[in-house]
Amino acid sequence: MKSYNPKKIEEKWQKEWKKQKLYKTVENKKKPKSYVLDMFPYPSGEGLHVGHPKGYIATDIYSRYKKMNGYNILHPMGWDAFGLPAENYALKNKIHPRVAVKKNIARFKEQLEKIGFNYDWEREINTTDPKYYKWTQWIFLRMFKKGLAYQSDEPINWCPSCKTGLANEDLEGNQCERCGTVVEKKPIRQWVLKITEYAERMLKDLDGLDWPESIKESQRNWIGKSEGALIKFELKTKNEKLKTDMEVFTTRPDTLFGASYCVLAPEHPFVNEQIRNPKSEIRNKSEIQKYINKTKTKTEIERVDGTKEKTGVELKGIKAVNPANNQEIPIFIADYALAHYGTGAIMAVPAHDERDFEFAKKYNLPSIQVICQFYPETKCPILDNAYVGGGKLVASGKFDGMDNEKAKSAITKFVGGKMKTTYKLRDWVFSRQRYWGEPIPIIHCEKCGIVPVPEKDLPVELPNVKNYEPTGTGESPLAGIDEWVNVKCPKCGGQGKRETNTMPQWAGSSWYYLRYIDSHNDKVFVDKEKEKYWSPVDMYVGGAEHATRHLIYARFWHKFLYDIGAVNYKEPFKRLQHVGLIQASDGRKMSKRYNNVINPDDIVKAYGADTLRLYEMFMGPFDQAIPWSSESMVGLRRFLDKIWKLQHHLAASPPSELGNSVFKLESLLHKTIKKVEEDIENFKFNTAISQMMILANEMEKAEFVSKNNFEMFLKILAPFAPHIAEELWNEFGNKKSVHLAPWPKYDTEKIKENTFQLVAQINGKVRDTFEARIGIPQKEAEELTLKRENVKKWIVDKSIKKTIFVPDKLINIVINSI
Repeated sequence: MKSYNPKKIEEKWQKEWKKQKLYKTVENKKKPKSYVLDMFPYPSGEGLHVGHPKGYIATDIYSRYKKMNGYNILHPMGWDAFGLPAENYALKNKIHPRVAVKKNIARFKEQLEKIGFNYDWEREINTTDPKYYKWTQWIFLRMFKKGLAYQSDEPINWCPSCKTGLANEDLEGNQCERCGTVVEKKPIRQWVLKITEYAERMLKDLDGLDWPESIKESQRNWIGKSEGALIKFELKTKNEKLKTDMEVFTTRPDTLFGASYCVLAPEHPFVNEQIRNPKSEIRNKSEIQKYINKTKTKTEIERVDGTKEKTGVELKGIKAVNPANNQEIPIFIADYALAHYGTGAIMAVPAHDERDFEFAKKYNLPSIQVICQFYPETKCPILDNAYVGGGKLVASGKFDGMDNEKAKSAITKFVGGKMKTTYKLRDWVFSRQRYWGEPIPIIHCEKCGIVPVPEKDLPVELPNVKNYEPTGTGESPLAGIDEWVNVKCPKCGGQGKRETNTMPQWAGSSWYYLRYIDSHNDKVFVDKEKEKYWSPVDMYVGGAEHATRHLIYARFWHKFLYDIGAVNYKEPFKRLQHVGLIQASDGRKMSKRYNNVINPDDIVKAYGADTLRLYEMFMGPFDQAIPWSSESMVGLRRFLDKIWKLQHHLAASPPSELGNSVFKLESLLHKTIKKVEEDIENFKFNTAISQMMILANEMEKAEFVSKNNFEMFLKILAPFAPHIAEELWNEFGNKKSVHLAPWPKYDTEKIKENTFQLVAQINGKVRDTFEARIGIPQKEAEELTLKRENVKKWIVDKSIKKTIFVPDKLINIVINSI
């Protein structure tokens, strides 16, 4: 008997599939479509470890299953190769990023092909290819023309190690997500995209997406919608009212009568104006300036940390007037107020805000309770902590006794304020002061100002340079390349300079899923009719860590493209499934630093690709983190060996005496088909494999397995273990690939339970239970019961008086007790 040789079989079929172009996507709009997509990788120099393929195996199984169910599938792969990871690797290894990326892509592709994925490589994309990033630049220009891209000089997150600006989404706490360095605030000229203009739409449209609730909640929290009010406070010095009012944003206008001080962000324009103004009546300017300087060394994460001690400095000489009761209250600057949130000014109500309560306690400021849950009692309890719940208003003039929710709009109207919605989401800092990124297609002209590069001149390609070290000065390395920088202004023909900042890594990945649909089109970034057929992505699989970066950015870009009529749908990804990490056996993240990385090439060599595929899906629930165990591979390899041997266990027709056992095996087969297809749809691959193991065990024990039933088994195995399934399918003389075969249909009649446990009683006492056919008549049930050894011993020398029979449940034989 020929033994199972995965290396030989897998190499054979991978070559054959490639030769046949088995996985080429053919446009056929008459068929239903299924667009199945992985979050494409950035090709690191280390290559794949066994954690990377987990999501790819899942989409491979899902897309193969969909194809067998008659769907036209699009399952492509490409490379997210711009950005800091690729550039930092190139710097470390003293190799040009372009050379490094080419080498790394070749390595990744070689590893992926060994695992037997069904990618259509003719649609392969690479974000660093000028033919690709021409369209990234085109989309940027459209945003610029619509006023969604603008220049800013406000302080941004600066990583002193990576020597570039970062968006808030690129941080982990107060550290650079890539290198772990604590970031600083630094004023640098940068390009920014107005993602905030889409905040409400992105929030609202989450409800219609088939995404994990945890991912949707992450996006809701990141967008951070707040409903509140804008209220103006007069500002007064000892001698007179200032001409400038202070506008605060508050989510609790119902507590206005309890406001006992105000807070300004240290960066608030009013603070800076008062410090510079020689006529200002502020008496402690040096103390304020010292506090402002100290604040500059803190990150936003540190400043809003609720556990840290609250600090601040009073603006001595200026008071605010509470518009609700005309009382003068002090003004502080404090770092927990942020210039970009609301108006950068806060009304503080210590009795009803925990942060304000701590601050007031430290600086001995009054806490005035204006909401009481015990109303109409005349006295409310003295507060040991802030009360943040609801109730009726007290100490609030004519509003006493009003429900606090109703009071929000009533008090806002009373003081001449207006209701307002704000968002925590900030505009996207879109430029990087590095070399390896898409050039921003803008020219700066002394006469014309900012001028977009004409679309006919796209792409603006990166120059091939020897030195691409980051400068750290706030300028990109491109700034020193005069022959590239100095160009004619496309508007006036005068001297101009190219924009030298580059786009972030997230630019190319914000729309790549659209390019797969029409990857070779040099006229438009995607044909709208093709996009109408293939979009949206039906199944998108990737890491949950992208919830507040890639997924937000891609949704923003897609909505913009929808607005300009370039795409047909409002959302890019219909269904999302996130992947649980495969950890090292020590429970840590796989990393070269920890020396705990497992190379999939070694696993494929030792056990075969099909075993690797099955093991990664069998480890546990797909969306949970699970540690790797090479020892556990043995069980999956034995499973495949068992299936291999089953081919020699088949017969043309069953012996007549095996009718019932054959029916039981067929019933299990059809139950397995049903279970596997439901589990594939729900990404419960571990339980699907478990069910197939049960079936294989029963087939091994069975005295008879038909060729037809075994072929049905091969079909449901094929998406999971495509090589061995194809080999056995071919051995049976099938000319077409098993992956082109139709998915087997389970017979609803055969999955119905056809047997039950018949309870046998003697004089009402249970003496035996045994399996019987559903619908068995009384006479046959009685005959079977009387033959049972456990029954015989109770009726020896006894006469049967009568038989009580409950169909499909029990039989009770009543005998003479003597």
